[in-house]
Amino acid sequence: MAIRKILHLDLDAFFCCVEEQRDPSLRGQPFAVGGRPDQRGVVASCSYAARQFGIHSAMPMVQAVRRCPDLIIVRHDRAAYSAASHKVMQRLHTLTPLVEQLSIDEAFLDVSLLPGPAERIARDLQGTINEELNLPCSLGVATNKLVAKIANTIGKGRVRSGQPPNAITVVPPGEEAAFLAPLPVSELWGVGPKTEEALARLGIRTIADLARWPADDLAQRFGKNGESLARHARGIDERPVEPEQDTKSISRETTFTRDIDDGEALRRVLRRLADGVGWQARRDRLAGTTIKLKLRWADFTTLTRQVTLDHPTNQDDEIYTQAEQLFTQHWPRGRAVRLIGVSLSGFEDPHQQLGLWDDPHAHEQKRRLQATLDDLRERFGEGTIKRGSDLDGEDD
Repeated sequence: MAIRKILHLDLDAFFCCVEEQRDPSLRGQPFAVGGRPDQRGVVASCSYAARQFGIHSAMPMVQAVRRCPDLIIVRHDRAAYSAASHKVMQRLHTLTPLVEQLSIDEAFLDVSLLPGPAERIARDLQGTINEELNLPCSLGVATNKLVAKIANTIGKGRVRSGQPPNAITVVPPGEEAAFLAPLPVSELWGVGPKTEEALARLGIRTIADLARWPADDLAQRFGKNGESLARHARGIDERPVEPEQDTKSISRETTFTRDIDDGEALRRVLRRLADGVGWQARRDRLAGTTIKLKLRWADFTTLTRQVTLDHPTNQDDEIYTQAEQLFTQHWPRGRAVRLIGVSLSGFEDPHQQLGLWDDPHAHEQKRRLQATLDDLRERFGEGTIKRGSDLDGEDD
């Protein structure tokens, strides 16, 4: 059996590097991309200079500012990051069709059919992204996805220069188990805090400890996850790189800077979120039958309600109408809302059939208008189009 060559690519501090391209004065400065500290903002990404202060993603921005009073805060720009990510993924697909994109800044590649050592392929790819797109990236190189991913994580963590690591970490064939052995079990997929505690009670703290433990006992204690843990601890992972992952749902949500109890203001935000879900669905050539509303109250409890249609849709108006009906049914008038969201799932064939009493002319007019608006969003960004109701004031 031929030895596989698997790469795991991760763009270093991706949002921050895109922002440095747009504003070179940020280079070398401690800054974070995210929301304002006085508006419940969190850190979406932070520069490596900021990380020297112990700042990390998902940290409340108010805490980040306490750690670094001179921290520069940059507002998140989804459209700019999506455009940069698209350029990176184009380069990956030029190299191999076997690309599994995990997120906006992360992907697996199977380069087994390409000539030459995997490390050289990784260095060439890194050079292309560095030089053509001016973006740093790190890669893990191994014979499977599990080890490539962990190698990249460990390699990036070894660089503490205050600059993006731009690292390449290679685990040669046959050395998978030896590479994993000294690492804590928490590095393995499927080992969350509860599993880590359960393993620690057995005296299992490193991956080497786990590899020595009888596989049948792990299966008995942890079920299917125990079987996976036994294989993974030995560096075994047969999963293929999957070029296309089915989208399970498309969602948009907003957390307010202050809780809102105004029904009309909440409906305006819901309208904007529904428009965003519809636009994304049409971009991805998807249509769904299930529309879900999400509401989080001031005490952090969350309510979700959904409706399933008898036909798939990706139209803004229909998504909003269904979400608004759920909102009207389940929002206690005057109750303060901290977060509101809408999602679309249950994807089917997007070709919608006209009902018996639908006006074909009106339907075609609506379709053309939607296509025009989508084209403007595609060319100038998602926030280009605003409805009249949005001009009444900012809701979030």
